[in-house]
Amino acid sequence: MGNHTDSGTFSTGDWSTCPPRRRQFAIAEAAHHCQGRPQLQRDSAVIEVKLKYKYKARISLEECLSFGVLGEHGRGVTEHYGINIDDTDLVSANLENALASIGVFCCGRSFVIDHQRLSGQGYCFSASLPPLLAAAAIEALNIMEENPGIFAVLTEKCRQIHKALQGISGLKVVGESFSPAFHLQLEESTGSREQDVRLLQGIVDQCMNKNIARTMVCYLKKEEKCLPPPSIRVVVTVEQTEEELERAASTIKEVAQVVLP
Repeated sequence: MGNHTDSGTFSTGDWSTCPPRRRQFAIAEAAHHCQGRPQLQRDSAVIEVKLKYKYKARISLEECLSFGVLGEHGRGVTEHYGINIDDTDLVSANLENALASIGVFCCGRSFVIDHQRLSGQGYCFSASLPPLLAAAAIEALNIMEENPGIFAVLTEKCRQIHKALQGISGLKVVGESFSPAFHLQLEESTGSREQDVRLLQGIVDQCMNKNIARTMVCYLKKEEKCLPPPSIRVVVTVEQTEEELERAASTIKEVAQVVLP
């Protein structure tokens, strides 16, 4: 139906070519890990909901990087944009990012989940979480429910570090200011991907020497249809203090001035 890295292609795709009376799924990614921004914008999301009912499609929403982050209560991109969650048929997200556990959860309309239960009984014992990790995920959900103010705090810290990293000579910030995961890329490529990687890795290594942990984004080069440019991933958590964020930003600036030509 469209390019998953372009939030507009879902709503501009030619739905009229879909065969009638067949199961049709529109799979949307709330936020893309390579770009640090929501793939769904509010206007296109509203259009997509209308198209869903017009062409009798089911919307499956992937929220691995938006659940526990976006929205007043951390409920994801639907809450962030004020869209009725009932307009989506299936929502899935991993437990590894905001909930600090492992595994995946999937929720949706009762008939969809009943079908999953029926079809997935054989995996209940072979693919279920260990009790310790299940308990950790449940406790993380309890914290989110009992302390909804943490999401406003997280958003403010994201904006703080995003603003602090603007204007670094040779680097550009890729991602939205409210996203806790975004990227630093070279403003201009050297013309060689290997050389670009070496420069960014040099920044990562020197930051590590100064006790600031950063990491290069790794890709499966042969598997990527559209290989993104090399980048450094920056992640913000609600537990980081303003002083820690300021120190991280100043260290990155200092190191970039030394490493980049």
